[in-house]
Amino acid sequence: MLIALIALADRAAGNRASLGVLYVLPVVLAATVIRPVWIVALAFLCSVLRSWFDIPAPAIEVFLRFPFALIAYAGSGLFVAGLIRSRAATAELLAGLRHEQQLRREAEEELNVLVESSPATILTVDCAGVVLAANKAATGLLMLPEGETLKGRPIGAYLPVLSDALQVDPGPEGLRAAAQCQGFRENGEIFLANTWFSSWTSPEGMRLAAIVVDSSEEMRDREEENLRQLMRANQIAATAISHEVRNLCGAIAVVSANLRSSGAGNEEDLQALTSLVSGLEHIASVDLRPRGQDTLEEVPLQVVLDDLRIVIEPQWREIGGAVRWKLFPSLPRVLGERHGLLQVFLNLSQNSHRAVQDCGRKELRVTVHPEGQNLSVRFADSGPGVSAPERLFAPFQPGADGTGVGLYLSRALIRGYGGDLRWDQNGETSFFTVQLQTIEGNPIEEHHVNGNG
Repeated sequence: MLIALIALADRAAGNRASLGVLYVLPVVLAATVIRPVWIVALAFLCSVLRSWFDIPAPAIEVFLRFPFALIAYAGSGLFVAGLIRSRAATAELLAGLRHEQQLRREAEEELNVLVESSPATILTVDCAGVVLAANKAATGLLMLPEGETLKGRPIGAYLPVLSDALQVDPGPEGLRAAAQCQGFRENGEIFLANTWFSSWTSPEGMRLAAIVVDSSEEMRDREEENLRQLMRANQIAATAISHEVRNLCGAIAVVSANLRSSGAGNEEDLQALTSLVSGLEHIASVDLRPRGQDTLEEVPLQVVLDDLRIVIEPQWREIGGAVRWKLFPSLPRVLGERHGLLQVFLNLSQNSHRAVQDCGRKELRVTVHPEGQNLSVRFADSGPGVSAPERLFAPFQPGADGTGVGLYLSRALIRGYGGDLRWDQNGETSFFTVQLQTIEGNPIEEHHVNGNG
């Protein structure tokens, strides 16, 4: 209808003017709903009508007006059709982007909820070792003051293994590893950490993400259970030996009765008595635990004491006590076996823990002293002391708080390492001293590490 109205108007204008430019309007309107091939056909129709009612002109000009009009009409229509298709594609792309953003936002919210509610510490670190992000569990794990976060702090002060991992070249595929290490809380307390971490390279440099779990309680339970099993196993062995001794004593009593009844001993009874006495001597020469010289190694004493600190400090805090550490800046290696030394130290610490239960001041002091070419570790507590020191290292003491073989076995272990365990007294202060053989020179400077309850 619009094309017809323009054609009638153009015809009415006659030779006075040309209204051919108005044909662009119906072509553009039609381009919004019809396909490109029909836009060209409609442009051709409008070009014919324009030529039919056009004003007179030279032949060459008349000839050129038609293709120019066709190009103008078709180009305008195709341009509008292209704009519409582009707008539709843009709208579709924008809708897709909005949908993806919504999905990403939901995934981020779910991930944030998962990270923040996780009992494990989750954090990311930049190439300089500075924490970029950390969840709430990190604040509790590292005992940061209330209202403060781990973000912006150097991770090396708390978990040195993560700082060291940043120094390793991750390669094109990045670094993925797990490690069990010692961590440090804000108050200086040591804890055992299980870490899983991975690194990658970003445009800003190397990045590292880590999951950290406190395994101190697991270690504490494991070492205490190992100590109980050690005591129980040796107690069973001692009971078996005692049973054999009773059997031999019974046999000796029978032989002695025969000798007394006969008035004069015969050769067979004397030989039997000699054999029984030899059996008793053999049983008496058997220790509850072998010396184990073939298992000796160079043990870093600092690592053993750090493990001991992880195990015992929470127990002393629970009773309102404290553990005071007086150590050297760098402790030498000693001759022994790491697990055995930890068991001996743990046994002495637990004895002190039981001794101070009813005391007003509950304190354990662990001190390292050089003794010539050897090194001694002293355990002194604020307990009431020892009532019968002459029976301290005797097995199966009557009235013992524990199994009754702990100190006996501890001294046997230390002597197996070429050292000794003894009880000493200085004035009113009594303490146990574990003497160990050092592998390297003794340190000369001291520093204090306090574990407060």
